[in-house]
Amino acid sequence: MNRAAILFSFVFFLLSFSVQAQLTTNKIYTRADSLRGSITPERAWWDLIHYSIAVTPNIETKTIEGAVTMQFKALKAGKIMQIDLQQPLIIDSITQSIGKKKSKQLPFKRDGNIALIDFEKVVQPNLKYSINIYYHGKPKEAVRPPWDGGISWNKDATGSPFVATSCQGLGASVWWPCKDHQSDEPDSGVVIAVRVPDTLTNVSNGKLKKVITHSDHTKTWVWEVKNPINNYSVSMNIGKYVLIEDQYKGLGGPLTLNYYFLQDHKDSALVQLKQIKPMLDCFEHWFGKYPFYQDGYKLVEVPYLGMEHQSNVTYGNRFKNGYLGKDISTSGWFGNNITAKDIADMWIQEGFTTYSETLFSEWLDGRIAGEEYNFGSRKRIKNDSPIIADYNVNASGSGDMYFKSAAMIHSIRMAMNNDDQFRQMLLGLNKAFWHATITTSDVERKMNSYTRFTLDKIFDQYLRKTTIPVLEYYFSVSGNKLVYRWTNAVDGFNLPLVIQTDMKPVTIVPKLNEWQEFTFPLGMINATQMQNLAKRFYIQLMEKKELVISSN
Repeated sequence: MNRAAILFSFVFFLLSFSVQAQLTTNKIYTRADSLRGSITPERAWWDLIHYSIAVTPNIETKTIEGAVTMQFKALKAGKIMQIDLQQPLIIDSITQSIGKKKSKQLPFKRDGNIALIDFEKVVQPNLKYSINIYYHGKPKEAVRPPWDGGISWNKDATGSPFVATSCQGLGASVWWPCKDHQSDEPDSGVVIAVRVPDTLTNVSNGKLKKVITHSDHTKTWVWEVKNPINNYSVSMNIGKYVLIEDQYKGLGGPLTLNYYFLQDHKDSALVQLKQIKPMLDCFEHWFGKYPFYQDGYKLVEVPYLGMEHQSNVTYGNRFKNGYLGKDISTSGWFGNNITAKDIADMWIQEGFTTYSETLFSEWLDGRIAGEEYNFGSRKRIKNDSPIIADYNVNASGSGDMYFKSAAMIHSIRMAMNNDDQFRQMLLGLNKAFWHATITTSDVERKMNSYTRFTLDKIFDQYLRKTTIPVLEYYFSVSGNKLVYRWTNAVDGFNLPLVIQTDMKPVTIVPKLNEWQEFTFPLGMINATQMQNLAKRFYIQLMEKKELVISSN
């Protein structure tokens, strides 16, 4: 689950990639897990084009009713289609559009949280089709959003409704029917129409297309997303909002900035919003152009901590810097532009998100501040289980995907010892995989083209294992010879270490369980410089006072 506002209140501008690896765990998965998390035959034959979502929430009864029109293209011939809608929500009917005005009923069978639709005839490849799904019911209520999501049915301090959705990991099908797998995004975006009492505003993704006034004292707020968007980013946020409008002149030209906050919080919001443009400057520098200029940038207050919903960042950090006012480091990007195909790979989007806090701290206060932030936040790493989870079962890995992944990224940056090249790597990833869903081989291959060392063993160490590499080292009596090796690491672990000496940086590449030595000019290196390695790299140090090297 994405964390909201950890160092500064608006580090929501995230970069998402995908990493794929094989893990074995003792967890027992059910058939329902596989149906939710894998590309089943009933999902594989068709590709999403567009969603039109119309939802009417009943705030008093905490129920919803709605209709979703889904446009898709057949990649190959198919007849049975899997659609996801989580119980206890009920599908009333499903129809297939025929022309502009006609439609016909489609039979379907529920199987837990999915529905299998049986088309009358085999759907032919390379043609476009449209179906309509009508549904209603009482969706799962969020318990501890955004980590345990659903719909939050809250009230603000004045007693007015304050409602929001959050569903990463849990899935968008908790409140609307869809193809609930991260690998397939609607190429032509989404239209989201939410009907609420006319005293309230609904804020969703993209730009406001129109507001329809009805005779029963309700309004329908219609929002349109032009870009591909992942299902879990689609959101509904209802409240008595006041709108603050602004504009940012960025790499893609003028970017619309809209902020929706409760009336009583306007003054606090205005103070906190001063951090938005410096954040955009920082992230456009490091990651490249904001990917959703067509859809704008919105920040909307919600009754939970927040989520990086694409073009519609939700925020509930009480207008305080840090995590509810706390500096988690004790040191004093672009959301869903690139998306993991499987939530087992969540570490990479969360890791780059968390590392963006290091970059923003550095942007504001200098290199040392960024390094101190990164180092201080490592105290939250638990090393309880691997970060990469099992695939095809809708499973996510350890919570270390935040701080440990960020520590790994920082270690790679330090090993490169070339910030221009590191920045080009981030920009290259953003450009190569723009608006795409990708796998680990794509990421690893692209990153390897910028580093002087391969990343497979480094990923193995930090993402697939729970041990921390130990650098054992020994200074000779004369003090100018360093003897060193890796222990507690995977075979082939090859992270270069750059020692910042008084004269020039020196790079060593330790080997596992194999002593090596490096001779320095006298006075070039000291114990403090060695200790600084543990701040710049996510490793442990063990200095040997005496050294016995076996001849075997």
